[in-house]
Amino acid sequence: MALTKKTAKSYPLNVPGLSIPAIGLGTWQSSPGEVGKAVEAALRNGYRHIDTAFGYRNEKEVGEGIRASGVPREEIWLTTKLDNPWHKRVKEGLDKSLENLGVEYVDLFLVHWPASIDPDNEGANDGKGEVYGDWDYIDTWREMQKLVGTGKVRAIGVSNFGIKNLERLLSHESCKIVPAVNQIELHPGNPSPKLVAYNTSKGIHSSGYSPLGSSDSPLYTNDTIKSIAESKERTPQQVLLAWGVQKGWSVLPKSVTESRIKANFDLDGWELTEEEVKKIDAIPDRFKVCGDDWLPIKVFFGDDE
Repeated sequence: MALTKKTAKSYPLNVPGLSIPAIGLGTWQSSPGEVGKAVEAALRNGYRHIDTAFGYRNEKEVGEGIRASGVPREEIWLTTKLDNPWHKRVKEGLDKSLENLGVEYVDLFLVHWPASIDPDNEGANDGKGEVYGDWDYIDTWREMQKLVGTGKVRAIGVSNFGIKNLERLLSHESCKIVPAVNQIELHPGNPSPKLVAYNTSKGIHSSGYSPLGSSDSPLYTNDTIKSIAESKERTPQQVLLAWGVQKGWSVLPKSVTESRIKANFDLDGWELTEEEVKKIDAIPDRFKVCGDDWLPIKVFFGDDE
């Protein structure tokens, strides 16, 4: 088997000439005091893909980390996301993220959730907020499409969209641009084969957040993962990331510890065998790191599995 260099691997998108690097640094739940150093460490250690979001409340520090790294902006793939209360203010939302990040453009701008929250009622519903009565993600996507060609985004996409919401979006007459990416939770406890296959069938790249299954992941002690890791003299985390990349999606491991950031990128020169991939595919335990019970509407209907 030819050994691929995973750290140099990228996946072509449905935008001509654009490819997304296979391994990125995730920054969800990375606090402002530590995320800048994490981004700087990742870029200094070879990462060229950074994922953030307005909703993470850390874009400013992510931008500082990018500048501190000394890596030229044009060598970095940078993704951010439109927050739920900004769905009626798409252009303003992007401009605010660009200002926070201190950059002139992002490579990928995503609709973070298919939930259009009214900013005037964010505290309603026990803090879940309320959705607009006259606006939803179909309208948001219509406005997202207007960003293409402005020089402020290279690609647009979605996140946390299951098949039901994607079907509705793609079949709507106002949808002229197919999302380049659907960023979703992907790990052996939430492998989502139907959704990944659906994305692929529509030319949408799947990008996996929480690829390690969270910081106290039960996958780290899973017998299948552990035995494969031991046989390869690798960590469970490295095995989980190799599984995702070999399955065909980009992975976004989050860490703020430089040693772990380095280890998560140490994926070259070895591969999982086809049999090992199948063993991981067959892990029966299911769990989600991020559900939809904190939102005022359901966005997952079992169609994200």
